[in-house]
Amino acid sequence: MSTLQAAILGLVQGLGEFLPISSSAHLVLIPWLFKWKDPGLTFDIALHIGTLIAVAIYFWKDWLRLVTKGLTDIRSTEGRLFWYLVAATIPGAMVGFLLEKKAETIFREPILIATMLILLGVLLYWADRKSAKDIEMNSITFRTSLFIGLSQALAIIPGVSRSGITMTMGLLMGLTREGAARFSFLLAAPIIFGAALAKMPHLISNPSEITMNFIIGILVSFVTGILSIGFFLRYVQTKNFLPFAWYRFILGSLVIVIVLIR
Repeated sequence: MSTLQAAILGLVQGLGEFLPISSSAHLVLIPWLFKWKDPGLTFDIALHIGTLIAVAIYFWKDWLRLVTKGLTDIRSTEGRLFWYLVAATIPGAMVGFLLEKKAETIFREPILIATMLILLGVLLYWADRKSAKDIEMNSITFRTSLFIGLSQALAIIPGVSRSGITMTMGLLMGLTREGAARFSFLLAAPIIFGAALAKMPHLISNPSEITMNFIIGILVSFVTGILSIGFFLRYVQTKNFLPFAWYRFILGSLVIVIVLIR
């Protein structure tokens, strides 16, 4: 992998993690489209470290308040929200642990990814059009957070999009666009941290994999992740998800065409 390829993949991760377009799909499809060597799931996780740092820094005040209230005042709004986030993390963590091998092999097939891009794009558009969008994040219930957590488990399939499916479920449960986005971004931190932690023993035992390109990928994903979060939270205050739904449909269709041609 060249330095340019590492930077491009870092850029893709930083943008795609927080936009509902599936960063994992792009991390598989870009090497496939340009016939690069697939860097594999371990490099994908490394790029997720960059976006983990991005979301941790962007929301550090929120997390400090949530953790403090969660441990000292469970009945408060922030205290309840903290434990709702904990509960919502569990389904995705369990599925990720149980299906790790499939995530590295079967789930990385381009035709499956393309299908998921299209299907979830249609679902995102429908949810955005039909949902009530009248509940703010601070008014979220345990039931809503649990459904969002269950939906996150589907994100192990590239093309589904962790942010995309959790925002879609949030919209279906009545959250505002901004509320769904904020809950999705807060929910990203523990699940990305868990995924990175699971790969840490492998990286420690194989230090040769930690190259300069590895570090460049993390740095680029961090910077673009910060910018992506800020952009999207401003965007959803006044605009809908239609452009992202169209992007998913076009990309998925393009991939299917290329598969058929090849």
